[in-house]
Amino acid sequence: QRAVALYFIDRLALRAGNEKDEDQADTVGCCSLRVEHIELHEQKDGKEYVVVFDFLGKDSIRYYNEVPVEKRVFKNLQLFMENKAPGDDLFDRLNTQIMNKHLNELMEGLTAKVFRTYNASWTLQQQLDELTNAEDSVAEKILSYNRANRAVAILCNHQRSVPKSHAKSMEKLKEKIEQKREQITDVQKQVKDAQRDAKHGSVKEKVVYDKKKKMLERLKDQLVKLEVQETDRDENKAIALGTSKLNYLDPRISVAWCKKYEVPIEKIYNKTQRDK
Repeated sequence: QRAVALYFIDRLALRAGNEKDEDQADTVGCCSLRVEHIELHEQKDGKEYVVVFDFLGKDSIRYYNEVPVEKRVFKNLQLFMENKAPGDDLFDRLNTQIMNKHLNELMEGLTAKVFRTYNASWTLQQQLDELTNAEDSVAEKILSYNRANRAVAILCNHQRSVPKSHAKSMEKLKEKIEQKREQITDVQKQVKDAQRDAKHGSVKEKVVYDKKKKMLERLKDQLVKLEVQETDRDENKAIALGTSKLNYLDPRISVAWCKKYEVPIEKIYNKTQRDK
């Protein structure tokens, strides 16, 4: 039972799950899973040995996941569920204290939470390496960072309900993008005219052409920033990025990434987060 529970804690970044107090909601973690929280399928959607998890985790956030596991894990789970009622403990010979005592004997300071923190940080590092492009603008690099952070939040099941203001703020952003595109079309015409005038014109007309060109570049940069913001905001509407960023991710990974790709640290951690 200990080995199977640890397999899930490591592979799925599940919380260990401490016993709840009387006044707390009935939420569970790995060691306190009950038979009713999992379903076993020898075959499901073309995959073998699938375990379906469905339970309320910390802060009453639902955890739902369909996971193909190794045959030995699957067979053990069948064994643990034998002759048990839905409300019975899946791991009836295990609790978090027993698990952590065993881990501490293997290595001082090792607890079930260390697996979750380690896997979160490892995922961030791997995703940053995969997603970051050195040639990108700062705004695009931040989008990559947030996507890496999102992969961690999904792993740790850090969800949130979509903010009430989301639809309205997206609408405003779309309007801004539309206005910016219209501005660009307008300035592109001006650049064309200025280029024609500058070809056979005076120094002054050449200066005007240069100014218009720079203005067009600036507007294009602003459009990219707005489009990135739109993607970012929409992708993360139901994900709580801050929880994993502050509690699970080794800040050294983020700082090293900022230095390597010349992204100001303020873009990743706001003042409150930096102070913390």
